[in-house]
Amino acid sequence: MIKSKELQKYIGNQVRRLRKKANISQEQLAEQIGIATNSLSSIETGNAFMSINTLEKLLNAFNISPKELFDFPEISTNEINMASYIKDNLSHIEKDKEKLSILYNFIRLLV
Repeated sequence: MIKSKELQKYIGNQVRRLRKKANISQEQLAEQIGIATNSLSSIETGNAFMSINTLEKLLNAFNISPKELFDFPEISTNEINMASYIKDNLSHIEKDKEKLSILYNFIRLLV
């Protein structure tokens, strides 16, 4: 199971990779998405998470889908059977309407 701190690190690494691939500085990206440079630095290092508005702006700045942002190369798909993992853990949330709604909306974003 992935912990929130790990997720922050994965997302931060992905943002840094995308920024470098776009050949732009932290200052340029921060200005483009309307946040402070030190906030972007904290996101990239995994020390902070972003608001949903900042997430939306990042997706638009890089012209990518949420699926592309959350496709972490650090996690080898060979190490886990993703479908099995999801099925096995679905029972933990199927009676929790709020968590189920979040998962449903997240999946809708990905497909």
